[in-house]
Amino acid sequence: MQQAVEQGNILVIVDTLRFSTAAITATHHGGLIYPCSLDEDAAELARRIGGEVAVSRVGAPDKGRFSLSPATYFDLEPGTKVVLASPNGATCSRLGSQVPYLFIGALVNARAVAMAISSLAAQENLAVTVIACGERWKTPSEDGVLRIAIEDYLGAGAILSYMQGEKSPEARVCAGAFVQVRDELESIIWDCGSGRELREKGFEADVKHAAHLNLYQTVPYMRGDHLEPYTPLSS
Repeated sequence: MQQAVEQGNILVIVDTLRFSTAAITATHHGGLIYPCSLDEDAAELARRIGGEVAVSRVGAPDKGRFSLSPATYFDLEPGTKVVLASPNGATCSRLGSQVPYLFIGALVNARAVAMAISSLAAQENLAVTVIACGERWKTPSEDGVLRIAIEDYLGAGAILSYMQGEKSPEARVCAGAFVQVRDELESIIWDCGSGRELREKGFEADVKHAAHLNLYQTVPYMRGDHLEPYTPLSS
């Protein structure tokens, strides 16, 4: 990601079963999402912007209205400001906020993201970097704290499969992985490691929601310090 920032690429953050799908759902329903890394003071940011802090999935609704669960945004009032922290998607959004354009993608808005960034890249002659965030081990291994998350790889592959223009070998392989299993997304997301973890915590509905391909046309775009729906540039 650092290379994408240094090169001034368009950046797409994909964190399918957590941040991305929650942020896409929230902005689709009119919310403004303020990504926050875990080492930042979410409460202070919420006070400064006049917003609310999202709590852990198990903390809603007793400790707060919003969380990383997409369902908590179905009935939010348009214009609601939510500070949403996560170790991967939100943190990557904060770290990548210096690029010219940063978008949030997942399976639920893959085609819409691809259309937006394909048009923008062509208009402004920019390269695109799609980040499949991955997940964190509950207990870090000798290989580190992060692990590959196939739900993020497939989310990135879905976006890349719909994109126009030349693709790197890595992007072509990623897109091919999605195409190979696109008819089995529901079962794959349900049974993958991250899907099982969420289901064990009682969030089966979140897993099913995240597996819906092209559910939304909304493309969250980083404007300053918050995400809002992207409005395409005029031709």
